Amino acid sequence: MRGQILGMDVRSGEGVVAGEDGQRYTFTPQDWAQHGEPSHGQMVDFEAAGSHARNVFPVPAPAGTPPARVAAVPVPAPVSDRNKYVAAALAFLFGVFGIHRFYLGRVTSGIVMTVLTFTLIGLLVTLPLSLIDMVRYLMMSDREFAARYPRG
Repeated sequence: MRGQILGMDVRSGEGVVAGEDGQRYTFTPQDWAQHGEPSHGQMVDFEAAGSHARNVFPVPAPAGTPPARVAAVPVPAPVSDRNKYVAAALAFLFGVFGIHRFYLGRVTSGIVMTVLTFTLIGLLVTLPLSLIDMVRYLMMSDREFAARYPRG
């Protein structure tokens, strides 16, 4: 039977084929009977065994046919419940105490900054570190900030 690969799980290597009969069939890497990797949208020929596809072979495209283009799947934008401007303001105002780190969910480094602040040498470390953090937050794009500090 002929069909088209609908998708693949890159971790397990398992995939799904839409057969020309309208049914969907699953296959494993052991069922792929060709060198190389199956790809999304690829036309294949296979043997149906219940809801499983066995001996899955890629169907060669006719000579002169351009390769099929697979539409790119948009990647959803990361979401964060934190605001980079609030984090920057906290770093500027209370940064030596690590408050901005607590706000961003970095509890361990917030505790370290708080403890270090109560020593003179630690204060000399946490003050520039908090100012660097403030500048970093302001320079980051919203997308990068949301990816680095996701919803917690």
